[in-house]
Amino acid sequence: MYTPRFNQVDDEGEIRAMVEQARVAWFVTVGEGGMPQATLLPIIWRGDTVVAHLARANRQWRGLADGSPVLLVVTGPDAYIHPGWYATKAESGEVVPTWNYSAVQLAGTVTVHDDPEWLRAAVTDLTDIHEAHRPDAWRVTDAPAGYVDMQLTGIIGLEVHVERVEGKAKLSQNRSLADREGVIDGLAGEPFAGAGEVAAAMRAALPPDAAPTA
Repeated sequence: MYTPRFNQVDDEGEIRAMVEQARVAWFVTVGEGGMPQATLLPIIWRGDTVVAHLARANRQWRGLADGSPVLLVVTGPDAYIHPGWYATKAESGEVVPTWNYSAVQLAGTVTVHDDPEWLRAAVTDLTDIHEAHRPDAWRVTDAPAGYVDMQLTGIIGLEVHVERVEGKAKLSQNRSLADREGVIDGLAGEPFAGAGEVAAAMRAALPPDAAPTA
Protein backbone atom coordinates (compact mmCIF):
# COMPACT_ATOMS: atom_id res chain seq x y z
CA MET A 1 0.00 0.00 0.00
CA TYR A 2 1.42 3.36 -1.02
CA THR A 3 1.77 5.32 2.22
CA PRO A 4 3.66 8.62 2.50
CA ARG A 5 5.48 9.04 5.80
CA PHE A 6 2.96 11.55 7.17
CA ASN A 7 0.06 9.12 6.54
CA GLN A 8 1.63 6.09 8.20
CA VAL A 9 -0.06 4.55 11.23
CA ASP A 10 2.65 2.73 13.16
CA ASP A 11 0.99 2.19 16.53
CA GLU A 12 -0.23 -1.43 16.73
CA GLY A 13 -2.99 -0.58 19.19
CA GLU A 14 -4.34 2.10 16.86
CA ILE A 15 -4.22 -0.25 13.87
CA ARG A 16 -6.03 -3.01 15.76
CA ALA A 17 -8.66 -0.50 16.90
CA MET A 18 -9.23 0.50 13.26
CA VAL A 19 -9.80 -3.14 12.33
CA GLU A 20 -12.11 -3.78 15.29
CA GLN A 21 -14.16 -0.71 14.37
CA ALA A 22 -14.53 -1.80 10.74
CA ARG A 23 -15.25 -5.47 11.67
CA VAL A 24 -15.02 -6.65 8.06
CA ALA A 25 -12.30 -6.99 5.43
CA TRP A 26 -12.02 -7.62 1.72
CA PHE A 27 -10.42 -11.07 1.32
CA VAL A 28 -8.29 -10.81 -1.84
CA THR A 29 -6.69 -13.72 -3.70
CA VAL A 30 -5.48 -14.54 -7.20
CA GLY A 31 -7.74 -16.94 -9.07
CA GLU A 32 -7.59 -18.87 -12.31
CA GLY A 33 -5.67 -17.16 -15.07
CA GLY A 34 -4.14 -14.72 -12.60
CA MET A 35 -7.39 -12.80 -12.17
CA PRO A 36 -7.93 -11.18 -8.74
CA GLN A 37 -10.90 -12.22 -6.61
CA ALA A 38 -12.34 -10.50 -3.53
CA THR A 39 -15.07 -11.22 -0.98
CA LEU A 40 -16.14 -8.99 1.92
CA LEU A 41 -15.98 -11.06 5.12
CA PRO A 42 -16.50 -10.47 8.86
CA ILE A 43 -13.21 -11.16 10.63
CA ILE A 44 -11.61 -11.74 14.01
CA TRP A 45 -7.97 -10.63 14.38
CA ARG A 46 -6.18 -12.04 17.42
CA GLY A 47 -2.42 -12.08 17.80
CA ASP A 48 -1.01 -12.82 14.36
CA THR A 49 -4.07 -14.74 13.17
CA VAL A 50 -7.24 -13.67 11.37
CA VAL A 51 -10.23 -16.03 11.38
CA ALA A 52 -13.06 -15.77 8.87
CA HIS A 53 -15.36 -17.90 6.76
CA LEU A 54 -17.07 -17.75 3.40
CA ALA A 55 -19.86 -19.59 1.63
CA ARG A 56 -18.95 -23.03 0.35
CA ALA A 57 -20.68 -22.05 -2.91
CA ASN A 58 -18.20 -19.18 -3.32
CA ARG A 59 -15.61 -20.60 -5.70
CA GLN A 60 -12.88 -18.30 -4.40
CA TRP A 61 -11.74 -20.85 -1.82
CA ARG A 62 -11.42 -23.74 -4.27
CA GLY A 63 -8.18 -22.49 -5.76
CA LEU A 64 -6.53 -21.97 -2.37
CA ALA A 65 -3.88 -24.39 -1.22
CA ASP A 66 -2.75 -24.15 2.40
CA GLY A 67 0.00 -21.56 2.50
CA SER A 68 -1.37 -19.53 -0.42
CA PRO A 69 -0.65 -15.77 -0.15
CA VAL A 70 -3.69 -13.62 0.59
CA LEU A 71 -4.48 -10.00 1.37
CA LEU A 72 -7.08 -8.60 3.74
CA VAL A 73 -8.10 -4.99 3.09
CA VAL A 74 -9.89 -3.16 5.89
CA THR A 75 -11.38 0.22 5.01
CA GLY A 76 -12.45 2.94 7.41
CA PRO A 77 -14.51 6.08 6.71
CA ASP A 78 -13.69 8.08 3.59
CA ALA A 79 -14.75 11.38 2.04
CA TYR A 80 -14.18 13.63 -0.96
CA ILE A 81 -12.25 16.81 -0.13
CA HIS A 82 -13.48 19.95 -1.91
CA PRO A 83 -10.53 22.28 -2.69
CA GLY A 84 -12.59 25.34 -1.79
CA TRP A 85 -12.37 24.33 1.87
CA TYR A 86 -8.63 25.04 1.97
CA ALA A 87 -7.49 28.45 3.20
CA THR A 88 -4.81 28.14 0.50
CA LYS A 89 -7.54 28.44 -2.16
CA ALA A 90 -7.99 32.14 -1.34
CA GLU A 91 -4.26 32.71 -0.90
CA SER A 92 -2.81 31.23 -4.08
CA GLY A 93 -5.42 29.06 -5.78
CA GLU A 94 -2.88 26.23 -5.83
CA VAL A 95 -5.22 23.48 -4.65
CA VAL A 96 -6.86 20.39 -6.15
CA PRO A 97 -9.50 17.92 -4.96
CA THR A 98 -8.47 14.78 -3.10
CA TRP A 99 -9.96 11.95 -1.05
CA ASN A 100 -9.33 11.33 2.65
CA TYR A 101 -9.61 7.85 4.13
CA SER A 102 -8.20 5.30 6.55
CA ALA A 103 -7.24 1.73 5.72
CA VAL A 104 -5.38 -1.29 7.01
CA GLN A 105 -3.88 -4.06 4.92
CA LEU A 106 -3.02 -7.46 6.40
CA ALA A 107 -0.95 -9.74 4.18
CA GLY A 108 -0.12 -13.35 4.93
CA THR A 109 -0.84 -16.97 4.12
CA VAL A 110 -4.08 -18.91 4.46
CA THR A 111 -5.14 -22.28 5.81
CA VAL A 112 -8.54 -23.58 4.67
CA HIS A 113 -10.70 -25.37 7.27
CA ASP A 114 -13.55 -27.78 6.58
CA ASP A 115 -13.76 -29.38 10.05
CA PRO A 116 -17.23 -28.84 11.59
CA GLU A 117 -15.89 -28.26 15.11
CA TRP A 118 -13.37 -25.67 13.91
CA LEU A 119 -16.15 -23.93 12.02
CA ARG A 120 -18.49 -24.08 15.01
CA ALA A 121 -15.87 -22.46 17.25
CA ALA A 122 -15.16 -19.76 14.66
CA VAL A 123 -18.79 -18.74 14.12
CA THR A 124 -19.47 -18.92 17.86
CA ASP A 125 -16.60 -16.52 18.58
CA LEU A 126 -17.71 -14.19 15.79
CA THR A 127 -21.32 -14.21 16.98
CA ASP A 128 -20.37 -13.60 20.60
CA ILE A 129 -18.30 -10.55 19.61
CA HIS A 130 -21.11 -8.92 17.64
CA GLU A 131 -23.84 -9.79 20.14
CA ALA A 132 -21.92 -8.84 23.29
CA HIS A 133 -23.45 -5.36 23.64
CA ARG A 134 -27.07 -6.50 23.19
CA PRO A 135 -29.31 -7.13 26.21
CA ASP A 136 -31.01 -9.90 24.22
CA ALA A 137 -27.76 -11.33 22.84
CA TRP A 138 -28.30 -14.21 20.42
CA ARG A 139 -26.09 -17.26 20.76
CA VAL A 140 -25.37 -20.09 18.37
CA THR A 141 -26.89 -22.48 20.89
CA ASP A 142 -30.20 -20.61 20.65
CA ALA A 143 -30.82 -22.29 17.28
CA PRO A 144 -31.71 -26.00 17.03
CA ALA A 145 -28.55 -28.12 16.98
CA GLY A 146 -29.54 -29.86 13.77
CA TYR A 147 -30.15 -26.54 12.04
CA VAL A 148 -26.73 -25.25 13.10
CA ASP A 149 -25.09 -28.46 11.87
CA MET A 150 -26.75 -27.98 8.49
CA GLN A 151 -25.65 -24.34 8.28
CA LEU A 152 -22.06 -25.31 9.02
CA THR A 153 -22.00 -27.56 5.96
CA GLY A 154 -22.56 -24.44 3.85
CA ILE A 155 -19.39 -22.58 4.85
CA ILE A 156 -15.62 -22.92 4.62
CA GLY A 157 -13.25 -21.62 7.30
CA LEU A 158 -10.24 -19.38 6.68
CA GLU A 159 -7.29 -18.92 9.01
CA VAL A 160 -4.82 -16.28 7.89
CA HIS A 161 -1.34 -16.11 9.40
CA VAL A 162 -0.55 -12.38 9.23
CA GLU A 163 3.00 -11.62 8.11
CA ARG A 164 2.74 -7.93 7.21
CA VAL A 165 0.59 -5.17 8.66
CA GLU A 166 0.22 -1.71 7.08
CA GLY A 167 -1.90 1.10 8.46
CA LYS A 168 -2.73 4.35 6.67
CA ALA A 169 -4.70 7.43 7.69
CA LYS A 170 -4.84 10.04 4.91
CA LEU A 171 -6.25 12.99 6.87
CA SER A 172 -4.62 16.04 5.26
CA GLN A 173 -1.65 15.83 7.64
CA ASN A 174 0.55 17.40 4.95
CA ARG A 175 -1.62 20.54 4.80
CA SER A 176 -1.39 23.68 6.92
CA LEU A 177 -3.40 23.90 10.13
CA ALA A 178 -5.71 26.45 8.48
CA ASP A 179 -6.33 24.09 5.56
CA ARG A 180 -7.05 21.16 7.86
CA GLU A 181 -9.49 23.19 9.94
CA GLY A 182 -11.21 24.35 6.77
CA VAL A 183 -11.67 20.76 5.63
CA ILE A 184 -13.09 19.75 9.02
CA ASP A 185 -15.62 22.57 8.86
CA GLY A 186 -16.48 21.75 5.26
CA LEU A 187 -17.05 18.07 5.94
CA ALA A 188 -19.55 18.99 8.66
CA GLY A 189 -21.96 20.16 5.96
CA GLU A 190 -21.59 17.17 3.62
CA PRO A 191 -24.59 14.84 3.13
CA PHE A 192 -22.51 11.77 2.30
CA ALA A 193 -21.86 8.80 4.59
CA GLY A 194 -18.43 8.90 6.16
CA ALA A 195 -17.90 12.66 5.98
CA GLY A 196 -18.62 13.25 9.66
CA GLU A 197 -16.40 10.36 10.68
CA VAL A 198 -13.52 11.64 8.56
CA ALA A 199 -13.96 15.09 10.13
CA ALA A 200 -13.83 13.54 13.60
CA ALA A 201 -10.67 11.60 12.75
CA MET A 202 -9.06 14.75 11.34
CA ARG A 203 -10.00 16.70 14.46
CA ALA A 204 -8.43 14.02 16.66
CA ALA A 205 -5.24 14.18 14.59
CA LEU A 206 -4.78 17.96 14.96
CA PRO A 207 -1.83 19.18 17.04
CA PRO A 208 -2.71 19.25 20.76
CA ASP A 209 -2.38 23.03 20.92
CA ALA A 210 -4.67 23.68 17.93
CA ALA A 211 -7.77 25.78 18.66
CA PRO A 212 -11.02 23.79 18.60
CA THR A 213 -12.86 23.92 15.28
CA ALA A 214 -16.58 24.62 15.04
